[in-house]
Amino acid sequence: MAEKENKINYDVSSIQALEGIEHVRKRPGMYVGGTDIKALHHLVYEVVDNAIDEALAGVCDRIDITIHADSSVTIEDNGRGIPVGPHPVKKDANGKPMETLDVVMTVIGAGGKFGGGGYKVSGGLHGVGVSAVNALSEWMTTEIKRDGKLWRQEYKRGVPQGSIKQIGKVKDETGTKQTFKFDKQIFTEDIDFRFETLVQRFREMSFVTRGVTIKFLDERANREMSFYFEGGITSFVRYLNRNRENLHSVVYVEKEIEGIGVEAAIQYTDAYTESVYSFANTINTIDGGTHLTGLRSSLTRVVNDYARKNGLLKDADPNFSGDDTREGLTAIVSVKHPNPQFESQTKVKLMNPEAQTYVTQAVGEAFSTFLDENPQAAKAIISKCLTSARARDAARKARDLVIRKSALESLTLPGKLADCSERDTSKTELYIVEGDSAGGSAKQGRDRHFQAILPLRGKILNTERARLDKILGNNEVKSLISALGTGIGDNFSLEGLRYGRVIIMTDADVDGSHIRTLLLTFFFRYMPQLIDDGHLYIAQPPLYRIAYKNQVRYVYSDKEKDKALKEIGEKANMQRYKGLGEMNPDQLWETTMNPANRTLLLVAVDDAAEADRTFDMLMGDAVDPRKKFIQTHAKSVRNLDI
Repeated sequence: MAEKENKINYDVSSIQALEGIEHVRKRPGMYVGGTDIKALHHLVYEVVDNAIDEALAGVCDRIDITIHADSSVTIEDNGRGIPVGPHPVKKDANGKPMETLDVVMTVIGAGGKFGGGGYKVSGGLHGVGVSAVNALSEWMTTEIKRDGKLWRQEYKRGVPQGSIKQIGKVKDETGTKQTFKFDKQIFTEDIDFRFETLVQRFREMSFVTRGVTIKFLDERANREMSFYFEGGITSFVRYLNRNRENLHSVVYVEKEIEGIGVEAAIQYTDAYTESVYSFANTINTIDGGTHLTGLRSSLTRVVNDYARKNGLLKDADPNFSGDDTREGLTAIVSVKHPNPQFESQTKVKLMNPEAQTYVTQAVGEAFSTFLDENPQAAKAIISKCLTSARARDAARKARDLVIRKSALESLTLPGKLADCSERDTSKTELYIVEGDSAGGSAKQGRDRHFQAILPLRGKILNTERARLDKILGNNEVKSLISALGTGIGDNFSLEGLRYGRVIIMTDADVDGSHIRTLLLTFFFRYMPQLIDDGHLYIAQPPLYRIAYKNQVRYVYSDKEKDKALKEIGEKANMQRYKGLGEMNPDQLWETTMNPANRTLLLVAVDDAAEADRTFDMLMGDAVDPRKKFIQTHAKSVRNLDI
């Protein structure tokens, strides 16, 4: 057989041995999780984590973070400062000792967190943090205050620009200042740092690192926030519960076992959902891990033991399940481990088995003592668990009515669902549409091959104020669960999901916004995996149709409208769409449903704790916080129809 001219060679020349910096730039996903906006923020977290490690070592009490006008970022701490001088082991290509700072900034796996001498505990695991940030930055500058001297070194795309230089003297000051600008050759999307995302992260860091002041300044919009919480994670729990009715005071435990620090703060409220967050060496382990498992299992065991011992559970009654004992629970668990083992470099799940043992022990002792010493609080907690158990049993029976057999068949697909013919879930879409009028237009305008339509009648139940058994009694919610095919609660499984994209499409008015918020609340509380795995979207229908002679333009904001009128002319005919039903099927397809033209917003949760608090404030029972929020943000509202 004749060889093809364009054959790919596979020989020694095709084997790449990428050294540190090159490898990070070639495979950023291995180090910061990708090149999207989440990974962009991870650059900041990696550098700030180093400053937090200094605070954990007891040698730093202030961290200043600044985003400059050009989106470069400065992180400065008053810690010990990175050591300066030749490294005793690491040598350069010429056999000469490397500068220690260059080792820290350019060598993957280098750092002061491995021998146990520099840091007792730290957030770093692989030692790639700051060197990975350096590699993924267009430029980075390091300044060090140490031993009475001020040092400076510059890097471009991870490569040192000459030798470290002394640029001045200092008196008693020490610390490290890192400034970097992310590289748009790597982060090619049109993305930038979000003030709100960073604020939430720094607030969490401050909660779990008592005694450190974190100051954050965004020069792009002249916004500033400072954080200092002497109460630590107890303050964190109070912050999360400030709009809820609490059943008792915060239970706090702090203990060191075998060199591992365990902290937990626990409080039950009148809420119907669980708000539990875990941290390892101040890093928010969003996927939990062994420390979270220890907390949950300990609480379930202690509550059951107390209920049995005090006759609040009868012999014939089954034990409370974990779900029963976690309804209304707000808790933070934080461990400080000298050798943390995470599932990946982005540190979302703690894997150390001993963390589970020690958290179970510490929390079990403290919570058991609290229940014994506070019988009124104990009875309130047990009463809530009993109510939860009864509701869970009712929910199971209701859930059986909407369960599906498989991803392709359904026992009870809702009659109003206009399904699609495609069975490959990676290609299918479900539009959740408000009302029969819009549903009719969507059904006529869609591509029946891969787009399904589910019209909802009116507003679904506010799931923030109801238990699962009541939620499952709501016909619109039942239709939604049945159409999705995932089940709900204990039976939830993404394997049954019938549509790769679930798209909320509502009117651009007050009612439409309310319906969208009700749906988002439901998904956040009862199907969070849909959000976490990137299946939930919000459609963006146009606000105006502007026509003049043969020109027709659809615009999606008032800013676009003003620009279009300027270009087309003031004589143009303008139509304001208040509802999807006002568009004919062709227009709805062209503007909102055609993959070639439409705009979809991916629903994502940057910070679960802050999202939890926000949903509770906007959709919960407490009126005053919601009123205050509306008054505060009223001036920033756009496109509000009265």
